[in-house]
Amino acid sequence: MFVRPVGATLEARLREPRRFIQVLAGPRQVGKTTLARQVTEGAGLQVHFASADEPALRSRIWIEQQWEAARARAEQAGRTTQAESPAVVLVLDEVQKLPDWSESIKRLWDRDSADGVNLKLLLLGSAPLLIQRGLTESLAGRFEIILLTHWFYREMQAAFGFDVDRHIFFGGYPGAAPLIGDEERWRRYVKDALIETAMSRDVLLLTRVDKPALLRRLFQLACDYSGQILAYQKMVGQLQDAGNTTTLAHYLDLLAGAGMVAGLPKYAGEQVRQRASSPKLQVLNTALMSAQLGRPFAEARADPELWGRLVESAVGAHLVNSAMGTGIQIGYWRDRGAEVDFVVSRGRDVAALEVKTTRRRDALPGMDAFAKAFSPKRSVLVGGDGIPLEEFFSRPAEYWLR
Repeated sequence: MFVRPVGATLEARLREPRRFIQVLAGPRQVGKTTLARQVTEGAGLQVHFASADEPALRSRIWIEQQWEAARARAEQAGRTTQAESPAVVLVLDEVQKLPDWSESIKRLWDRDSADGVNLKLLLLGSAPLLIQRGLTESLAGRFEIILLTHWFYREMQAAFGFDVDRHIFFGGYPGAAPLIGDEERWRRYVKDALIETAMSRDVLLLTRVDKPALLRRLFQLACDYSGQILAYQKMVGQLQDAGNTTTLAHYLDLLAGAGMVAGLPKYAGEQVRQRASSPKLQVLNTALMSAQLGRPFAEARADPELWGRLVESAVGAHLVNSAMGTGIQIGYWRDRGAEVDFVVSRGRDVAALEVKTTRRRDALPGMDAFAKAFSPKRSVLVGGDGIPLEEFFSRPAEYWLR
């Protein structure tokens, strides 16, 4: 049984005598529920598990009912914060879908802290932005967040035997991995169980979206143009009833918060120009892109132009996912015809990365111009005659700033 490496961090925190609310947040279908069950069962902890993913359960009373059930188990065992025996863990899945959830949890958590009840709390959520909002509004000083990203190459390799090419095409969704032998079935699963579910249950139902059709078209556009820089004004021209650029930028942020697609900003010295620059569109899991191509893996692999787009998108997705929660920013750079595919930065530390899928010997004018302007710590060529893709996918974004 494969357990993601972050599971060790979660287990260590649940075993600590200190009481902090643990929050496991990340996109839909990356294994939050499975990891929570693996860790708690493997650690021998008593668990009360409940999910708020069912619309009929959306009431703050539901939280109190689940809390009381877990509290009764903790009290019956006579476990306090000073006890040597392990605590009872209450796991609440998709808690951000409940009204006033953070206020209810604050009241119950503070009550148990005062009563000395050793009840640990683990919250799971597939809308990180909404989770963060509730935590900062009501639960300041009481929580720790563990971000769970899309699966990386080494994880897909260990769990499902993926090689680099299959990871690039089929992406990092564990639930879809067993279906790749039947590519049509795999595509339907990604579209129906992943894309549509994330769109309808993690974005449209949880956030006010005045133009849901536009949000869906923007997602499709981002998949079609992943790896390309596209000005907001050009997006307006391609999207019917697109409204203004501010609306598009907001919708792109919502899609990024759901772990679907993002707009990478232009790097400009020690700061990144967010709204003022044209974004580089980037899928956060290449499965989202491949499933909508309508072309099988073998055909895509044989098409140099298409495969080049997939490779660059996979590199970008790896950088963005591995940078989450680290303070590292991922962007791009372009100036008067010179361009760098990806810029990894943290404060004054910066690295430039160029992606190539064929062997080449000619110079890279974008890298040269960037080096003269910003003196990066590293100038890295990924693929071709540079860093092999398998090696690149084995290193986090932070590595390139060392």
